Amino acid sequence: MKTKSLLLTSAVCILTQVVSAEDKIVIRFGHFPNITHAQGVIAHALSRNGKGWFEERLGPKVEIQWFTYNAGPSAMEAMFAGSLDLTYVGQGPALNAHFKSNGEEIRVITGAANAGAALVVKSDSPIKTAADFRGKKIATPQLGNTQDVSCRAWLKAQGFKITQTGGDVIVLPTANPDQLPLFQNGGVDAVWTVEPWVTRLEREAKARVFLEDKDVITTWLVSTVKFLNGQRDLAKKVVAANAELTDWIQKNPDEAQKLLIDELATETKTTFALDAVAQAWKRIKFTTAVPNELIAKAVQDGKDAGFLKGNTDTSKLIETP
Repeated sequence: MKTKSLLLTSAVCILTQVVSAEDKIVIRFGHFPNITHAQGVIAHALSRNGKGWFEERLGPKVEIQWFTYNAGPSAMEAMFAGSLDLTYVGQGPALNAHFKSNGEEIRVITGAANAGAALVVKSDSPIKTAADFRGKKIATPQLGNTQDVSCRAWLKAQGFKITQTGGDVIVLPTANPDQLPLFQNGGVDAVWTVEPWVTRLEREAKARVFLEDKDVITTWLVSTVKFLNGQRDLAKKVVAANAELTDWIQKNPDEAQKLLIDELATETKTTFALDAVAQAWKRIKFTTAVPNELIAKAVQDGKDAGFLKGNTDTSKLIETP
């Protein structure tokens, strides 16, 4: 009798575990190891420590799986492949993916950060004006990412002929961690990148800011259409949780910076000085707003850089669940 009771209890436990696993909703969430992705980095840190920001607000049946990417195009490819539901990402890759799918795959559901990007040159560089960039090499994080697009559009506005492989100025897509030694060794004359790398270049490679890119949507939170349509209630809670987290970051910069530094060290195996992060923090505007005028500018930059061609209708781009 006791044996039957034990077998019955075991069967019930196994059945409960199976049902529990089936009821679990997994959300695959992406971000980059950048200060401008502070919401994603901090939320990832809290998940890692068992105090998940999104998990606590989405309910016990939700599991968040975090994925990190070096730059936007990689994250967009993951979305197209069906291996990512949500991600913090820059304006360039999000727009490119939206138009590439004829407005059917990607939606911006809220904002995260603006500004925080800059074009830097060496402190003793002979580059003093825009015209001095002729014949020079500029590194950007990745072909088609937000800073890459901004760089190419700006160079074209200065009258330079720019192609993806050359032109009057060579734009050299280079992963953020590799930009620092390349810049130090003279492999490039300038770098157009985003925080915390702007500050690191200033502090570790004696760079000076030639141009600070303030009028740019640095980070959006985007969703696949499939997730948005299939889990609209959860998507709504994600937007609310992001807004709450953004507000907390604004009101608690010291604590937010400490969490961010610890998580960046885990993800990149690199130590970020607290005063350096505080310096970078001043350049970034954490906000959930998605201004129409900045969307229009982003589209025009994409066209000028040669990445956006054909239909550039943004009527479906923004969708707040």
